[in-house]
Amino acid sequence: MCSCESVDSQDEASSKSVVATTQMIADMARNIAGENVTVRSLMGPGVDPHFYKATQGDLKALQDADLILYNGLHLEGKMQDVFENLAQSKAVKAVSSDLDKAALFLVNTDGKEKTYDPHIWHHVSLWSACVATVEKALVASFPEHKDEFEVNAKQYFAKLQALDSSVKLELASIPANNRLMVTSHDAFNYFGKAYDIEVKGLQGISTVTEVGLKDRINMVKLLVDRKVPAVFVESSVSKKQIEAVMESCKNKGHIVKNGGTLYSDAMGADGSEEGTYIGMIQANVRTLVNALK
Repeated sequence: MCSCESVDSQDEASSKSVVATTQMIADMARNIAGENVTVRSLMGPGVDPHFYKATQGDLKALQDADLILYNGLHLEGKMQDVFENLAQSKAVKAVSSDLDKAALFLVNTDGKEKTYDPHIWHHVSLWSACVATVEKALVASFPEHKDEFEVNAKQYFAKLQALDSSVKLELASIPANNRLMVTSHDAFNYFGKAYDIEVKGLQGISTVTEVGLKDRINMVKLLVDRKVPAVFVESSVSKKQIEAVMESCKNKGHIVKNGGTLYSDAMGADGSEEGTYIGMIQANVRTLVNALK
């Protein structure tokens, strides 16, 4: 009897599906949906959303989904037309859509046009504001589970608040003169704002842009002049350019170590600590503290 109920429950959940673009969004949706809905992420570990193009399999999954969740703010720039077309016939929601635009960073992308920085998940408090948006989207698509979604959303929101407090406490141990994180691309502006750390990216907010010679020269000068002890690579971005900067610093007599890998645009492997949003943030904090303290 119990076995049959379990199978029935699984079948019911599998018939209700949510497709999220990134792992971070999928993890939030799973925490709120619980066992009521099957949630799939299109992009896995190490995948760069700025470059990502939907495959035929992705398009079928999107067409079959009851609800589609994406980041917005042009993170998934190459998929924007797909979302707009699908929104005419099914539920499609950008998790950033209800955020106060005053809380977002406006940045230059090509020197001519300003756009919002999409890397909102690195500011835990700002990311937690997306919980209500995801909850509402789930309720609209699966109203029969409204009460469960509400309970789960409250619990997850509380976990994110606790995470935000613990991150502030841990990062406070880094000395003031070492509070500089240099990364492959400019994905950590929100992190720096939230946790009082200066951030510098070799590349712009999108990895679609090219790293110029001037960018490398300026970064080397910064590292040498300020005697920065470490730089950080990213799990979803090639480390070739940042390693070239490290070599140039060495040629100028300043050794810069690789402080470790940060999870920027993607989480870790499924089943690992870093394969959850909370675990990803905690791993990044440990890496920073170990390298800069």
